[in-house]
Amino acid sequence: QVTSWLKKIFRDEPIPQYEVNAQTVDILYELTENNEARDRDVMLLIEDMNQLAAEYQEEAKYLQDLLAKSLGFSLTSLSTEGTGYLSELVNIALTLEIKDTSLASFIAAMNDLSWDLYDTESKNRELEQELNSIKKKLTAALVLEKRLQEDLKKTEEHLEVEKAKAESRSQNLKFLKNKAEDFKIRIKTAE
Repeated sequence: QVTSWLKKIFRDEPIPQYEVNAQTVDILYELTENNEARDRDVMLLIEDMNQLAAEYQEEAKYLQDLLAKSLGFSLTSLSTEGTGYLSELVNIALTLEIKDTSLASFIAAMNDLSWDLYDTESKNRELEQELNSIKKKLTAALVLEKRLQEDLKKTEEHLEVEKAKAESRSQNLKFLKNKAEDFKIRIKTAE
């Protein structure tokens, strides 16, 4: 089944080499099943669309015949301006995805669009508020980071000064210890 599916997919091209083992065959079999299921779904969708198109054509023919018989009206009897208006009406109906061009359908479609617009604007406002909140937090974090960097710099400078003082004190202490030792030796010698 996998081999016949691969031949069907690649048609005249050679099937690429692959390692034949249980895992690859299982994966290819799963792909085969998914692909065939998708193909069946697509075929059903195509059949449905063809059926809808045929129904719309029948309805259009019926309405055209009705208009021609009852009112003596046909598309060829319209002026260029009238044909343009009719085309525009059809385009608007297709854009709004309504099933007919009645006023009620247009109003319902416009209401749906208004609600969609309101929902989108509401979501945009929420996202804008969230973005502003994030901006404030980011600004606060950047200010805090700058302050911490300044504090770190001051601390490092203070540490250097204290280190120098400690070094100086250490040298003084060493000098005083050496002097004390020297005095002790002199005192002993003098005694």
